[in-house]
Amino acid sequence: MNDLLTQFASSEVAVEKADMFSSIGIDWKLLVLQTIAFLVLLWFLKKFVYPPLVAMLDKREAQIEESTRAAVEASKRATESQEKVDKLLAQARSEAREIVATAKSEAGAMLTDAEAKSKQQAENIVAQAQDSIAKEVLAAKKALHNETIELVAQATEKVVGKTVNANVDNSVIKAALGDA
Repeated sequence: MNDLLTQFASSEVAVEKADMFSSIGIDWKLLVLQTIAFLVLLWFLKKFVYPPLVAMLDKREAQIEESTRAAVEASKRATESQEKVDKLLAQARSEAREIVATAKSEAGAMLTDAEAKSKQQAENIVAQAQDSIAKEVLAAKKALHNETIELVAQATEKVVGKTVNANVDNSVIKAALGDA
């Protein structure tokens, strides 16, 4: 602190002897040189540093704006694409439902048709079986008729004791059957 007071006291004496700049501790020659150096630095910065820096900042700002526009555009396209996808999915689901309904109705129709064909085949089989049974019954009746004729011939032969001949046999049998 003592040093400070001595400097202050000595500066009062110097004020009287020196000019105003030296009284506050400023060298006016150094101040002029520093001012010129600052102005040269300012000119240099303005000429060579600031224009590329400003251009770079402008370019970066333009890129940011372009990116923002592209993002908005991409978002719109994504929304439109999503809407198209949703619309196509809805359409596909609708078509799938129609296809399933058509398939069900066709399957029902095929089932009904198959049942009708089966029923028709069953009826044909029953009709063929009835025809076959009728033919077999007729054949059995003929076989039974022929067998009856033979039995009657054998019985007549035993009763009469001998066979006269086939013509007489047949006439007697026919007469006996006619009475029966």
